[in-house]
Amino acid sequence: MVYRKIGTAIWDRIGREPSGTAFNSLIQLEHERGIPRNPFINAGAIVVADMMLSVCNDPKTSLLNFVQSLTGDKPIGYNPEVVASEKATGHRNYALAHFMKGFGNIYHSVEDVLDLYFHQGAIEMTTDQLARAFLFLAREGKNPLNGEEILNPSRTKRLQALMLTSGLYDESGDFAFRFGMPAKSDVGGGIVGVIPRQLCLAV
Repeated sequence: MVYRKIGTAIWDRIGREPSGTAFNSLIQLEHERGIPRNPFINAGAIVVADMMLSVCNDPKTSLLNFVQSLTGDKPIGYNPEVVASEKATGHRNYALAHFMKGFGNIYHSVEDVLDLYFHQGAIEMTTDQLARAFLFLAREGKNPLNGEEILNPSRTKRLQALMLTSGLYDESGDFAFRFGMPAKSDVGGGIVGVIPRQLCLAV
C-alpha cells in the first residue's frame, strides 16, 4: 500500500539489504542510525506502519479493505486477542520504535505506530486467502480477480527480490539457496511463496 502511494521515496527511510541478524535485533539500528535494513524485519515493518499513518486517513480500515480486495473473499478482520497479546508482550518492538524515533525515523507517536503494527500482525486469514492476497506478485503486479494494477511490473520485480533475500528473516539465504522462490514468513505461522508468472502457495 505504501509502495504504490509514495514509490521510491520509501527507500529514503528503509534499506534493501538482508539483515544478517535476528528479525528483532537492535544492533544494526545503532550502527546505521535508525534505518532498518529492509521492510520485512520488525524495525522495517514498524517504519512502514509509520508511513501508513501519513498516507491513510484510517490505516487499519484501509488495510483490511486492501487485503479484502486482493482476496475477493468473505470479510477479513483483526483478532483482538492477538492484538492484546502483542501489545502486552511486544517490549522489544517498543524498544525498536523508540530507538528509531530517537534517530528521527519515526514521525508519529510510538503508541499509534505500534497499534497499527500489532493490528497488521493480527489479521485473521485462511491459507487460501493468504495465497490470493499475494497473487498479484505472481501476475506482474495485477490483481487477477479484477485486473487492478497494484504495483507496476518493475516494482513488483523489486519487491520479489526483497522477499527472496529478506522475506524469511535470518533464514532467507538458506531458503533461497534450497528453494529459489520469493517467500515471506511471520510469527503468526503463515508462510507464503511466489512463483512468478505461475502461482502463489501458502502453508
